Amino acid sequence: MIESTIQDIPGREITQILGVVRGNSVRARHVGRDIIASVKNLIGGEISEYAKLQAETREMANRRMMEQAQSLGADAVVNIRYTTSMIAAGASEILAYGTAVKLS
Repeated sequence: MIESTIQDIPGREITQILGVVRGNSVRARHVGRDIIASVKNLIGGEISEYAKLQAETREMANRRMMEQAQSLGADAVVNIRYTTSMIAAGASEILAYGTAVKLS
């Protein structure tokens, strides 16, 4: 299935809009990662433990969105967007959403 952050697929025609599809994932920080992150916060640099956690969360949200699109029989999801919000102290949500479409 084609994934796109733009509104169309070059060289293909959108023949049907199936609707908005979405997927989300909520993850909490891990004590072990917090200890390492605290040390890096003192000395500076990227906190790769949190970057990895957010990347895993984003991939899960994206996968759930694409599964919903597949269940609708979509050929592609266009205009994909991501949002992030804090749910509670130490936990955040990533929401992926886009428009599921059929292509010619």
